[in-house]
Amino acid sequence: TLHPVRSPPPTHRLSIKPRGGRGQLQSCAGCPSACVCSSSEADCGGRGLATLSTLSSLPPATTTLLLPNNRLSSLPTAAFTNLSSLQRLDLSNNYLDNLPAGLFAELTNLSHLSLRNNSLTALDRDLLQGLGSLRRLDLSLNGLGAVPLGLLEQQQGLTWLSLAGNRLQALERAAFEPLVNLQHLELGSNPWECDCNLRDFKHWMEWLIYRGGYVDAMECTLPKDLRGRDIRSVPVEMFNYCLQLEDENGTAVVRTETEVPDCVRQRYRPVSVRRAIGTVVIAGVVCGIVCIMMVAAAAYGCIYASLMAKYQRELKKRQPLMGDAEAEADPEEKQISSVA
Repeated sequence: TLHPVRSPPPTHRLSIKPRGGRGQLQSCAGCPSACVCSSSEADCGGRGLATLSTLSSLPPATTTLLLPNNRLSSLPTAAFTNLSSLQRLDLSNNYLDNLPAGLFAELTNLSHLSLRNNSLTALDRDLLQGLGSLRRLDLSLNGLGAVPLGLLEQQQGLTWLSLAGNRLQALERAAFEPLVNLQHLELGSNPWECDCNLRDFKHWMEWLIYRGGYVDAMECTLPKDLRGRDIRSVPVEMFNYCLQLEDENGTAVVRTETEVPDCVRQRYRPVSVRRAIGTVVIAGVVCGIVCIMMVAAAAYGCIYASLMAKYQRELKKRQPLMGDAEAEADPEEKQISSVA
């Protein structure tokens, strides 16, 4: 039986059915064999990749690189060399546990970075070096215990940040102060210890909310009397004890306002700016009422003094008349006494 001869499929292009509702993707010249590429997107997700050596032939004009649901546990420093056009990078759902400093240094146009659901327990402070265009950063569902100072120093343009589902107990306010344009912050599902170590960050968070930003619930795990409470609803009075510290001998040391470092005093914010504004308004109304009462009392005093002065003048006018009557009565009394 003779079978019809079929021409081999072209090696430069292979059309496939689009996935996930995206536009048509195709394996094209310069695209790694483990990926599906279009003119600007390379989808390498769910391919069981353990290394990124196969990405060396990725087209330089690629703007989106999808690498979720693989078996990546580490990345070399030069993993994304020559991909300066990249705008979106998805590394979620892998096994990454350590990322070298400067890994993304050449991705100057990157705006979206997802490291969600990996095994990161610590971040190098220079990890995000070079990402001056970053707008969205997802670090959720890892094992992070801290956010190092300097990590977000160059991220003034960041508007969306997720740190949910980590092992964070406290955060330093100074690490987040560069985020002047942040609008959305996710911090839920962390074992927060609502003590003095979280006080300054709470003040910064309240300021972010006052500016119109969004912060999800931060439920306390410690101390016991605050367990389950959202730290945003904890009043500032609960942190008054932070100014009274115990030294190594267990004796109380009260730190006065002059002993508190200048940087701490300058960064202090009220626990709720709205509450502070309400307090100022109420105080102003009370002061206004007191002032009105004082003015009314002063007016009443003036009127009373004027009436008393007028009364005294009337009395003085009547006294000479009474004196004349007595003088006229004196000669008659003298005559009666002489006749007697």
